[in-house]
Amino acid sequence: MKKIIKNGTIVTAAETYTADMMIENGIITTIAVQLDAPDAEIIDASGCYIFPGGIDPHTHLDMPFGGTTTVDDFESGTKAAAFGGTTTIIDFCLTNKGKSLQSAVDTWHTKSQDKAVIDYSFHLMISEINDDVLTELPVIMEHEGITSFKVFMAYKNSFQADDGTLYKTLQTARREGALVMVHAENGDVIEFLIEQALAARQTDPIYHALTRPPELEGEATGRAISLTGLTDSQLYVVHVTCADAALKIAEGRKQGLRIYGETCPQYLVLDQTDLEKPDFEGAKYVWSPPLREKWNQDVLWDCLWNGSLQTIGSDQCSFDFKGQKELGRGDFSKIPNGGPIIEDRFSILYSEGVAKGRISLNQFVSMVSTTSAKLFGMFPQKGTLSIGSDADIVIFDPTVKRTLSAATHHMKVDYSAFEGMEVTGEPVSVLSRGEFVIRDKTFVGTPGSGQYLHRNRFEAPATTELKTMPETELSGGVI
Repeated sequence: MKKIIKNGTIVTAAETYTADMMIENGIITTIAVQLDAPDAEIIDASGCYIFPGGIDPHTHLDMPFGGTTTVDDFESGTKAAAFGGTTTIIDFCLTNKGKSLQSAVDTWHTKSQDKAVIDYSFHLMISEINDDVLTELPVIMEHEGITSFKVFMAYKNSFQADDGTLYKTLQTARREGALVMVHAENGDVIEFLIEQALAARQTDPIYHALTRPPELEGEATGRAISLTGLTDSQLYVVHVTCADAALKIAEGRKQGLRIYGETCPQYLVLDQTDLEKPDFEGAKYVWSPPLREKWNQDVLWDCLWNGSLQTIGSDQCSFDFKGQKELGRGDFSKIPNGGPIIEDRFSILYSEGVAKGRISLNQFVSMVSTTSAKLFGMFPQKGTLSIGSDADIVIFDPTVKRTLSAATHHMKVDYSAFEGMEVTGEPVSVLSRGEFVIRDKTFVGTPGSGQYLHRNRFEAPATTELKTMPETELSGGVI
């Protein structure tokens, strides 16, 4: 059945205007003033923004870690994402040394099959580079449409790869047309600091942050950028938390390198003091890289505003407080790393960014949707509202004020990282390829309706000059 969305304000990364929008067979077919069709369902979006569906480029659903597994899987995680205005996710497919890449991808297909309520794709972790991997990577790219590779520079003795592996991955990505992603922390030094802290009986959650200082994130970020420049490749730094890392990315981009940076809502609104909460409550805020001192938030917002950072991921990786986070009582290093963010990513960026004047509406759309679509080979099918694009649409009420809470979220996890936080704005209805997943704040989707996406190879998006804020001093320099 045809649908026409009327009376809303359409917002893309480039434009804001009033028009009607017609949807047929899951595709946007017409955008014009005062559309009409006798056989169309009319959707009234009066007083609302019409956004392209959010793209979350960074999720971990049904992921094993630290002897346990994330509590939110592809069904509950994508349902929560849809409530939050996200219509596409890219999840991280973990690999094992000595086993084929295809076996890892097959495992992730099994995890997601008949569960996802929105569209999804995978990034592929690279833990080793040898002849078998180098032979298989182009095959995976062609057959699976996976065009982004993840290298961990941290988690020694589990995920961490050495610099040679990163270098060869960057070389391969340059040749094959892929985007390399890095978790940038110096895992070797972190491991040493953790051993020192535990030997000194420093076991509370706050020591998770203190053994992963921002200098080690900045150092690893700079190292990855240097290797990217040496290979003339392209790099995407995930979950940037601090000035040390953000300024390295800004400098690399000024030099003309193809460097892109992602931050997450938790780093924009929470800070290191949350790990000091009594009665082990600080464990709820243990993820990596850790929360930083509050002043870093201003730097991250400035870097989003001026284009040094381009995207917002959730780094969704939810573990229950009871029974899972509690595994680390008496030893912070055993607290499963990760938090429940997927549902609140979209609204927090709108509320803290647009509603408070830190970013524009069009920048918001770029950060939560369009730039990820471009970087990860989905544009213009995803990430915009244009004729021929998938009808992934969020009807968003910018006037609603509400309080985030575990009592009202739609994830399985037993706590909210943003408990009690008031936000402005809420997704009212969400469509995936023209079909309602959320309608009037009620779930009407179907598990398994989400489609796996084969993505195109990397093409560097057009760059724009960084905006400048002459009066704004940032740690380490001026952007």
